[in-house]
Amino acid sequence: MSANKEAGTSSKTTPAEESGNPIQQLVEGGIAVEFSVSPLVGPGAKGRKLLEGEEVGVQFKITDTAGSPLTGLNPTAWLDLRTAERPSDLKQCREKIQAFLQGSLSARATVDLNSYYVLALNDEANISVLDPLRGFGGTKLLSLVPLKDPGEDWVLSRNGRMLFVSMPQANQVAAIETITWKVLANVEAGPKPTRLALQGDGRYLWVSNSSVGTEEGTSEVTVIDTIELRKVAQIPTGVGPHDVVLTADDRYAFITNRKDGTVSIVDVRTLKKIEDLKTGSLPAAAAFSPLSNAVYVAHEGDGTVVAIDGHTRQVVARLSTKPGLSAIGFAPGGRWGFAVNRKENVVHILDVTKNQLRSTVPVGKEPDQVSFTRSFAYIRCAGSELVYMIPLGELEKGGDISAAEFPGGQFAPVQSGKIALASAVVPAPEPNAVLVANPSDQTIYYYAEGMAAPMGSFQNYRRRPKAVLVVDRSLRETAPGTYRANLLLPASGKYDVAFLLDSPRVVHCFDTSVQVNPAVKTKERAAAIQIEPLLKETEFPSGSTIRLQFKVVDSETKQLRAGLQDVRVLTFLAPGIWQSREWAHSLGEGLYEVLITPPSAGVYYVYWECASLHVQYQQLPYLILRVTEPSAAPSAKNPPSRSGGSRH
Repeated sequence: MSANKEAGTSSKTTPAEESGNPIQQLVEGGIAVEFSVSPLVGPGAKGRKLLEGEEVGVQFKITDTAGSPLTGLNPTAWLDLRTAERPSDLKQCREKIQAFLQGSLSARATVDLNSYYVLALNDEANISVLDPLRGFGGTKLLSLVPLKDPGEDWVLSRNGRMLFVSMPQANQVAAIETITWKVLANVEAGPKPTRLALQGDGRYLWVSNSSVGTEEGTSEVTVIDTIELRKVAQIPTGVGPHDVVLTADDRYAFITNRKDGTVSIVDVRTLKKIEDLKTGSLPAAAAFSPLSNAVYVAHEGDGTVVAIDGHTRQVVARLSTKPGLSAIGFAPGGRWGFAVNRKENVVHILDVTKNQLRSTVPVGKEPDQVSFTRSFAYIRCAGSELVYMIPLGELEKGGDISAAEFPGGQFAPVQSGKIALASAVVPAPEPNAVLVANPSDQTIYYYAEGMAAPMGSFQNYRRRPKAVLVVDRSLRETAPGTYRANLLLPASGKYDVAFLLDSPRVVHCFDTSVQVNPAVKTKERAAAIQIEPLLKETEFPSGSTIRLQFKVVDSETKQLRAGLQDVRVLTFLAPGIWQSREWAHSLGEGLYEVLITPPSAGVYYVYWECASLHVQYQQLPYLILRVTEPSAAPSAKNPPSRSGGSRH
């Protein structure tokens, strides 16, 4: 039974029918909220208690008291470790939520279920991770993920937990965990890995091996096991470059072979090539339509779009356009295909229910990518700063179709000289909005449908974003009135699940417990030490040397740890353009000191590590220092925000 009640409010815990985790229900002001959390995988998942380090689904079912689902709401929630035995009462719950909404550095939730991250695939060997909802001193840069070499293409796992990035110069694919932003492995992926395709079940990652930007190419694809993170097959094909497409049931993989003018078909169960189909001149791209269960191959050389049945593997249609096709994609539902012609500066729209061309729409110079929201198709043009959009709702009405446009920056992307295969226009977490990466501007733009220009932008801190991606960890409506998010459980303990609904107003703290997981190593569960900075102020004038003293405390005994010789302090300027690593000097009795001399005004992050105790930088809370100039002006750029439960 929850402790936070007031007049007109009832709260109860009801055992779930198939779960060892209780379902909790709140009824307030005519609104019923049912909270549950359950493991997603593993033997007996529905009957097990929650264990630290495992993936779970957090769910809120919101109805009226008659049981009718309430749709289109924007609930927000946080998972927060507490020291008290009982859940927070209503007053404590409200105070906790208010602190979370204000983004206080001293009052951060253990897990934020309202967060999303914007990732930029840069032209240098790294990935920028931007946090649009929070920041300090004008920066939104949360992390900078280092790569061995610049990335070319990337793909996110369905649960958003793993990111795979091809690195042609390294002949490897980086496997990145998005919970910690760590590179878990650099997997050997054959010569010059470029395009990536992930199976629907997530088991195998398919990697095209080909030379980038030339007519030369290798004659194979590589298959990587995403669980064991190792290469399991290297399959001969025709000569590429290649594109890889899988059927909806993951039964077959279709690989285009540009130089040979063929499509290789591979049996996914045996990882053996079945046959090569001759399809046309210079196959450049392929896409799968779930509606027609067919793979559509766009040919640059002769302008044909060839449809191959996903079951029979036979050519069932051949549509003719002009030479110059470079990309193809399908709108949600799979009926409308969009084939981009970079040479003719048009996009061809095809209807798979008839396997006929619906329209040919003029767009800007050198169109090279197509992406979709529920309402629009977006065409990125490499040779123009403009992005073109075609309303999907107009396609069934008949008649002429035209494309609207908006500026996706100030300069054409091609001017940067850095064009990647990965998408530069992707849907934003908010409905009816997109993010546009412009490498020439070194900026990512936020565009809401119906506007004449982008609403805001994210700086990429002097880096050129070749592509953009969103990792969304916020609650989403997965069924009418059901709002859900998946997360990786933190350390064992008792947690408040703070819940806020703006309209109608509902505030409540549910209760859940996470058990110790024997499979989680102690050093992974918690750092062996804690750091207690002794600074009275965190803001300093430029040109000063900061004398940072801190205590090192043993996490288990709570005693000071003296005599450590390998406590190292990492300090970096928030955009990541300057950093220093200094060994701390022991002052005795668990007290240590390091001198920091910032080179310029800005926001600096301070991290600690201690190799002898297996403590890494990301395991300990960081310290933020601000160095100011007397005439410093606030940042003029204001990216969109989703704080307080509101969304665009």
